[in-house]
Amino acid sequence: MIRIMLVDDQEMIRTGLRTILDATDDLEVVAEAADGIEAIQRLDPAAVDVVLMDLRMPGIDGVETTRRIRARHSPDAIRILVLTTFEEDHNVLAALRAGANGFLSKGVGPAELATGIREVAEGGGALSAAAAAVLIDNVAEERAPVVDAGMVDRFEALTARERDVVRAIVTGLDNAQIAAQLFVSPYTVKTHANRAMAKVGARDRAQLVVFAVRAGYLSPETAS
Repeated sequence: MIRIMLVDDQEMIRTGLRTILDATDDLEVVAEAADGIEAIQRLDPAAVDVVLMDLRMPGIDGVETTRRIRARHSPDAIRILVLTTFEEDHNVLAALRAGANGFLSKGVGPAELATGIREVAEGGGALSAAAAAVLIDNVAEERAPVVDAGMVDRFEALTARERDVVRAIVTGLDNAQIAAQLFVSPYTVKTHANRAMAKVGARDRAQLVVFAVRAGYLSPETAS
């Protein structure tokens, strides 16, 4: 059972999320908070696996709340999935840099939300297509014109299929979409993604995207 803490200043949204998640066999909402301060005070890493974090809240926002939680608890102890209606560049990047493990829009359906929570809980990193695009664009703009040779070396350890999965992740596809594209099962995709993350030293899927871009996975040379 994946135990979840909801952090959102709107009671109606928390109620709706609780209803959706508690109806899923392997997900359970065990705590709620209406703002960042309350979340930090009530968070018990022994009782919560994933924090579902809103960004726009009174007092301290979701980015600062994430930063403070991460200062106290490592990603191994607490996973943080940002769920918000706002997917502007600075929100995505700030949340991920603060230590969030994933970023989804509140517009996702119940199935996609549940899948994202599972991926984050299992050590991966859920990213909506819009959030992935923002992350890719930012890294592409910030990286040096020459591909990072050290990152290239890391990715040389990947198998051909693992590289295929990484390229698909960089485009923002989820496990089910990648599975359909590569004619394999979603479980196989997740296995390849996890192995790729372990080999290149990425802590989650978001960091895998950053590393892949720096290794040239957006350039024509790596597209084949």
